[in-house]
Formats: sequence, C-alpha cells, structure tokens
Amino acid sequence: MPELPEVETTVRDLKRTILKRIFFDIWTDTKKIIKKPKNFKIFKKELIGKEVVDVKRRAKNILIFLSSGKILLIHLKLTGHLLFGKWKREKKEWISEIEGPLKEDPMNKFLRLIFFFKDGWQLALSDLRKFAKIEILTKEELEKELSSLGPEPLEENFTFEKFKERLLKKKKGKIKQVLMDQKIIAGIGNIYSDEILWTAKIHPFKKIERLSEKQLKEIYKVMRKILLQAIETGGESISDFRRINGEKGGFDKLRKVYRREGEGCFRCTTKIKRLKLGQRSTYFCPMCQKL
Repeated sequence: MPELPEVETTVRDLKRTILKRIFFDIWTDTKKIIKKPKNFKIFKKELIGKEVVDVKRRAKNILIFLSSGKILLIHLKLTGHLLFGKWKREKKEWISEIEGPLKEDPMNKFLRLIFFFKDGWQLALSDLRKFAKIEILTKEELEKELSSLGPEPLEENFTFEKFKERLLKKKKGKIKQVLMDQKIIAGIGNIYSDEILWTAKIHPFKKIERLSEKQLKEIYKVMRKILLQAIETGGESISDFRRINGEKGGFDKLRKVYRREGEGCFRCTTKIKRLKLGQRSTYFCPMCQKL
C-alpha cells in the first residue's frame, strides 16, 4: 500500500501537472471505487467543467481541490497509483500514446478510471486489486472524514514531546503496531515502520511501555529522516506503486530490511527474519533488534 512518501510524491507530481486544468469527461469500468456520490452521472456532473485549484495530502489521502469549493479525495489503498498522460482505446484496452514506462510497465496497465482534461491530457488510476476509494466531498464532509487521523509526522510543530505524548497515550501495544496506527500518527505503514525500527535498532514486537527515553528519541529522529529520504527519492516501488509518469520511485536503493527475509543484515550480516504481526509480515534483524 502506498504510504506517506508515495502519496506525498504523487501530490507533488500532480501539483506540477494538473493545476488549472479543467475536467472534461470521466471513464470507468469499476464504478464500485466511487464511494460518493454513488451515482456515476452525479459524480460526473460534480466534476465536469471544474478547474483544479490545489492538490494536498493528508495522511495517505490525495486531496484535489476544485473550483466549485468541493474536494476530490483519492485513497490509493493496496495497489492503486495515479498516472498522467494520454491513452487511446483499442479493442477494449487503453493504450498509452506516450512511449516509455506508461506503455511498457505492466503495473501501469490496470486502468480502472480516467479523468479527461479539456486540453487533451488525462489522469488515470491504475489499480490491480480494484480497492481504491474516490469521493467528492464538501469541506465539512472532508473535515469529518479525516477528523480521527493523528498528526503528520513531518510537520514542524510535531516535536519529540508531541511524538512521545502520542505514543504513550496508547499506553499499551507493540511499537510497530503503534507506529502504523493512523489515529496515533498519520501516514506510516508496513514498509516504513520496518525501515524505521531497523535503523533505530528496536524490535518491532517491543512494547511501547518498555521503551526508554533514549529509544523513543531515536525512533523519532530516524522516522523523520527516513520519511524525508523516501520523499526525496520518489517513494518505494518494490510492489505496485509508480510515479505519475509511470516510473518507479528510487527508495529501493535505500531499503535495508523490508522484504529482505533470509538476506544478510547490512549491519551485522545476520539473516533477516520475517514474522507475522497483526496479519502483516514484519521484517527485522534478530541480532540488531533484540527483544
């Protein structure tokens, strides 16, 4: 699932491409991903003729602000990513008119929905599993929907003291699960929780009440560093995520532990282990990250 760095990468790319563009038409063969309004005709009516005035991110949500005052919310869920380009329909299949990864990468071919802009460009959703969520909301509806989310970990005012307060507010729980709890901190998922804890030398199963002040400070420092690195390199594309031009993100060169089961730890050469934690695969070094 795309996490904070992948969604932030997408939002920054969108700001460079779709601002001031006007929606002209919409196509989909997967109406179930449109959650609000449920009626596709009404959904189209809400978008067509509206201009994109801003693009922002909140947690793992992409927020496209419209000239009507409403917001187009896109949550990529497990396997979704947005692509910007031009496609034509051939034998019930959309073919990219732009050469390169948009045309060649198989992960960019699961087009479920296409937004057509007035100037001929298109914004497409590729989603292998068809789990993405799309809604058009008023500002009040958006605030209500996002009200349960925790603070953004990269905000300047998210100090160590606030981080510590958020974690200890949970009182009990394993550190990896707490880091991934969107009500505690927004945007961190399976990939970056593993990377953060490996770098901080903290076992993912360690209970938060057993973490020292020094360990909490290390997690906080490392969390911000890794998330920023991931944004700077365009996110992680080990699975489905791609940037809007169809290219892979570059964080894979920095990945130290996620999906490296059986490979040697970069610090001590001990083989990386994988265990299940809350139905999710968790990767760690049993030597560097002792429980």
